[in-house]
Amino acid sequence: MDALTRRALREVPVPAGWGDRLRWLGERYGSRLAAALVVGYALYAAAVLGFTPARFWTGLAHGRVFLGRLFPPDFPTRWSDIQHDMLESVEIAILASVLGIAASLPMGLLAARNLMPAWITWPVRGVISICRSFHPVIVGIVFVKAIGFGPLAGVLTLAVASVGFIGKLFTEAVEEISLKQVEAVRATGAAFPNVLIFGVLPQVSARFVGFSTYQLDSNLRNSTILGIVGAGGIGGTLFAAFQRFDYNIVCAIVIVIVALIMAGEIVSERVRALFQ
Repeated sequence: MDALTRRALREVPVPAGWGDRLRWLGERYGSRLAAALVVGYALYAAAVLGFTPARFWTGLAHGRVFLGRLFPPDFPTRWSDIQHDMLESVEIAILASVLGIAASLPMGLLAARNLMPAWITWPVRGVISICRSFHPVIVGIVFVKAIGFGPLAGVLTLAVASVGFIGKLFTEAVEEISLKQVEAVRATGAAFPNVLIFGVLPQVSARFVGFSTYQLDSNLRNSTILGIVGAGGIGGTLFAAFQRFDYNIVCAIVIVIVALIMAGEIVSERVRALFQ
């Protein structure tokens, strides 16, 4: 923008009416005002929450001391418990992913507004939204209270989380498909199930596999913390080690969890590459 144009823009007269004046202010200073409001509210929130530079640097000093107490990791002392609970976390994640994926496929189709009438899509979308509304730890507490401690509560918790995540993404993927292929299948006189199988699923199968592998990876991560609320997995052992101040064992558990997540990421990438 040259100097003459900038000068012309600066010399735009202020409108007389209040409505026009507000619109003029919004067009001219709206982005600056929004940025100032965001920064101001961030400073206000930091003051209310007690976030101060002194407290931050003190926390860093305590963190260095804590990290020093973690090493070296102690694998032999509780290796049998770590191995058992880690395998339990993997089993919880896989079973929950299978159940969640199996439920998300029909729910995603029923929630698509380009395939179903509104009286079907809205209730299904409501169920998906409810499944997505709460953190897995909160849902885990509910299932632990309902059916007791153990991995079953963890499986149901992560299955609900899977429905909330995959159901939403799969619904959006179905709503973005090309209807030409669907109409071509309908023109042959095919029944509605055949329209879904031959007209809809081929267009979204690759994305559905991607969503599923990502959810499996997410379930692996979440399964490691559900033990804190008694829903099975390695989280219970980790929490118990913290309570006993066995920080060397805590370090060993954290390393095993990181290795598990990295292995799950590698498997997910291989599966996505296989279906692309």
